[in-house]
Amino acid sequence: MPGSAAVTSGATDRPDLAASFQHPGVAKAYAHRPPYPAEVFGVLAGLISEQPGTVLDLGAGEGALARPLAGLVDRVDAVDISAAMVAAGRRRPGGDQPNLHWIVGAAETTPLGGPYALVTAGASLHWMSLPELLPRLRNAMTDGAYFTVVEHDVCEEPWRLGLLEVIRRHSRQQAYNADFSVVDVLLEKKLWTETGRVRTAAVPFRQRVADYIEALHSTSSLARELMPADEAAAFGETIAGLVEPHADHGVLELTIVADLAWGRITSQKVA
Repeated sequence: MPGSAAVTSGATDRPDLAASFQHPGVAKAYAHRPPYPAEVFGVLAGLISEQPGTVLDLGAGEGALARPLAGLVDRVDAVDISAAMVAAGRRRPGGDQPNLHWIVGAAETTPLGGPYALVTAGASLHWMSLPELLPRLRNAMTDGAYFTVVEHDVCEEPWRLGLLEVIRRHSRQQAYNADFSVVDVLLEKKLWTETGRVRTAAVPFRQRVADYIEALHSTSSLARELMPADEAAAFGETIAGLVEPHADHGVLELTIVADLAWGRITSQKVA
């Protein structure tokens, strides 16, 4: 399944798509997205070199990064603009940990705590105004803190070409780019200096066909709330037709891999 960053790339100029994440249905569908490989959290915790180990997770959604990470660090501030996402995250496993602090607000403007020994972002930066965000982030980070981007996806899908064709047909984001990477944007615009990068080992993930389809509806440009009922039904039937030949009794054997890149924000701290 293409990651949400790919499906909604370049979306900062599409407030209508961003509003999709306010829908409870989209927040509910997030539960069907593949999880991050466990290796991700060991890498993130290992990037913290200063104490206390306080982490800021940007665009946290329902906490796919923040909830597992909270068990490894001193504190996580999970920021998301969607109250529906935060409400869903509080109900998910680990969402009520005492050192996990949920913040509803835009990352560019909401008050931040800190200082943060690590800042993370998973499939979220493409929704934010980087010129506004990065200078204030730098001011909220410790001198040795890394800014880390985490991207993950299902890989080696034999039906991927057909899937991309269906997505392009139904996506509300006409500028869809399956190869979009926010890390490339950071590098091209010289917004950070990259200091490290790693790809996790691929891990297996079993998922029912119905849940695979629902995960696609968790992306802004494919949200059920943006589709007439007959289109959503046709979309689901088409995807099912693509993947069911590869399923075993309605269950898909998927493979997940994550890419992490970390570096220093080029903006200087403001005295």
